[in-house]
Amino acid sequence: MLEINNLHVDLEDEDKTILKGVTLSVEPGSVHAIMGPNGSGKSTLSYVLAGRDGYKVTQGGATLEGRDILDMETEERAAAGLFLAFQYPVEIPGVGNMTFLRTALNSQRKARGEKEMSATDFLKMVREKARTLKIDADMLKRPVNVGFSGGEKKRNEILQMAVLEPQMCILDETDSGLDVDAMKLVADGVNALRDGKRAFLVITHYQRLLNHIKPDVVHIMANGRIIKTGGPELALEVEENGYADILEEVA
Repeated sequence: MLEINNLHVDLEDEDKTILKGVTLSVEPGSVHAIMGPNGSGKSTLSYVLAGRDGYKVTQGGATLEGRDILDMETEERAAAGLFLAFQYPVEIPGVGNMTFLRTALNSQRKARGEKEMSATDFLKMVREKARTLKIDADMLKRPVNVGFSGGEKKRNEILQMAVLEPQMCILDETDSGLDVDAMKLVADGVNALRDGKRAFLVITHYQRLLNHIKPDVVHIMANGRIIKTGGPELALEVEENGYADILEEVA
């Protein structure tokens, strides 16, 4: 599904290298988690894959289902099936949540040569998905994320993911700032989308999210590289002992 090969990335405006040779394969139907200390490059990896400005790929590459995504525009990556849930979702004043969701869905369908969804079918579908995430009708009517609590913003991100049904879902610290109930709701929304074809890359600091979203593979990232890979037990080791032992072992 997602193949990253020896990816090196610099900041465009600074003489600073963030990613120093990331190699990673995410198979269809799998959930991979990336953990690591602050400043290890986890969020940068998600931004570069999604096409955020401000980064320069100096070496290596990344493909989505065999297609080179680094040469695509951001919207082309989205239409190809890539989705990024932000750690800090932005507010978009003046743009209604329903308008935003329907425009996003239909623009992607159009880019893939599919028929646009009618207003009636869209309304029925989005209300059903919102109900599962306990997003009320008032939230759907309001401008995107404006006046939302942290938990509401994260649930709205998962609603966007549920509506768009991407093939490759990247969650960038979606659990940060969430209480236990909100985190379980978000995790339930993610788990509802798990199937044999869709893949997830979950970036997190904490094992607690991985109690709800069970990963198949856990990677530890430090200093711009993936330094260790293992099963779910690796996340438990980090929770218990921190990163010091792993960093020392690799050194």
